[in-house]
This record gives sequence, structure tokens and C-alpha cells, in this order.
Amino acid sequence: MSLGVERLLAILRALADPSRVRILLLVRGLELSVGEIAAVLGQSQPRVSRHIKILADAGIVTRAKEGAWVFVRLGPAEISGPVLAAIDALATGAGAGDQARLADVRAERAAAADAWFAAHAEAWDQERSLHTSEAAVEAAILATLGDAPLGALIDVGTGTGRMIELLGERASSALGLDRNPEMLRLARSRIEARGLAHAEVRHGDMYALPRAPGSVDTVVLHQVLHFADDPAAVIAEAARVLAPAGRLLVIDLMPHAREELRSQRRHVRLGFGDGQICDWMTAAGLSASVATRLPAPDGLGVTLWLGQRLRERQAA
Repeated sequence: MSLGVERLLAILRALADPSRVRILLLVRGLELSVGEIAAVLGQSQPRVSRHIKILADAGIVTRAKEGAWVFVRLGPAEISGPVLAAIDALATGAGAGDQARLADVRAERAAAADAWFAAHAEAWDQERSLHTSEAAVEAAILATLGDAPLGALIDVGTGTGRMIELLGERASSALGLDRNPEMLRLARSRIEARGLAHAEVRHGDMYALPRAPGSVDTVVLHQVLHFADDPAAVIAEAARVLAPAGRLLVIDLMPHAREELRSQRRHVRLGFGDGQICDWMTAAGLSASVATRLPAPDGLGVTLWLGQRLRERQAA
């Protein structure tokens, strides 16, 4: 791609400030909110927003407003790629301190979320029913997955284990993963009461699933992504473990404007559009489709998206 002189000058001017270079390096690997960037830089959000506008006007980053939050990601690869390559070549190790601070900021937020989940574990099933009727959601899950065996199943962010209880009998093995010990205690009791000897729950990270590539037939993300700092990475990790023809089922909220859910219930994202989820699935090597939409009068509707790992082509 060949840039005009004016566009090139706009890019160079945008980079002529150390804070803007720091912002670019922060978002090179993942999408961040303006608040997170401000916390890492130790600057006010209005000041950081001005820097981001300059970078966005130059095409180096893009912005997406979601409720009261704005998320920032890299701009088109044909512009951001050469810029980052030049920074890497001329300033080895730039941004390492900011990455460490970002890890601290996210660890603080994760600790607060863990405390919230621990306090609300007993009522977690009721929490999930704040949106579209959970009975309707579960019926849609069963309809989407159909009657075929589920093979090796992973329920990511299993909570109290309801998805293992619902689907476990149709799986050859079932693993529920969660970060919260109190949730896991409840989930163990649930699957033991159901007599699912081939099922287990354990502490796990949605960004690092404890399975080899291509070893899982079904992955479920039920009301998990809106708690994720990096939803695209969660989907990519789920896709990594899927076997050929394996399926990823994502169940989550439609886009909404309930800003209070960020503070009251630790939601990071205010729902997802079809394009977001399908684009992330496609980028992870899956076919993607909208399985079911379940709108709700209060705005907290639910969508089911289905991704499938394409079968490898047989050699001719």
C-alpha cells in the first residue's frame, strides 16, 4: 500500500508524542478500554482520549463506543503493521514497563471480580435468569446442539455446573472450568448428585484451556464472554482445542445499554453484536453462524452463536 504524502505526515505527527507511542504499543496485542489505558499511563481519561483521537484520525487505531466505555484496537494492518515494525526496529524493548503495569491493572480487576463471584455463588443461577428466561435459553442450547453425541465436552466458566448437568449425559467426557473455588464447590455437588462419573470440574483459565490442540469436540461459553477482558482471545483459545468438525457454542447477551451492570455485576462488555462474535470465530478458523436470537422486553436479550472447525481436506 502506498500512502499519500499528507497521510504519511499525519501518521508521523500522530507518533510525535511519547504517550501516543505508548498507547499504540499497549493495544498492539489486545483491545483495551480508555480507562485501562489511562490507568496504565497515569493520565486523565480526557487527556488519553485526545491522544487516541489523534491516533484514530491518522488511521493507526480504531475506536468503538460501548455504553459509557470506549474500546481501542489497532487500525488496519496495512497502516499499523509498518508503524509497529518501525518502532520495533528502532526502539527495542519499548513498552515493557507499560505491559507490566497493564498486568497489574487487570489483576486488580480480576481480584475484584473473583470476590464478587465468591459472594454471589449461591445465587448464580438466579443471576443468569436476569435476562431472557433461562428455560428458554436452555431449550435453545439443546435445539442448537441437536441429538448427536457431544464427544469430549468443555464448559468454560462453568459456574455452578449447570451446563455440565444439562449436557453431560450426552458427552463421552465432560470438564467444567472456573476460576472461583466457591463456584467449583457448588458445581461438584451438582454433578455428583447427578451421578455423572465421567464429568469433573476444576480450576481453570479461559485463556489457557488444559487440553491439547484438536482434542475437544464441543466447547460451551455460556454467559462468559461479557466478563472477559479479551473476548477474541477466549474464542481463539476455544477454537485451538477443537477437533475437526468440533463445535463452539457461545451464549451471551445482545448489545444493551445497562451501564450499571459493569459496577453492580462486574460485566466488562455490554453484550455483543453478531458481527463481533462471527468475525472472532472466523479469525480463529471456524465457520460461524447465528443459531438463535432470544430478544427480551427489558433489553437483555440473548443470542446463541455456533462456530464449527472445518474438516481438513483429504489429500487427493
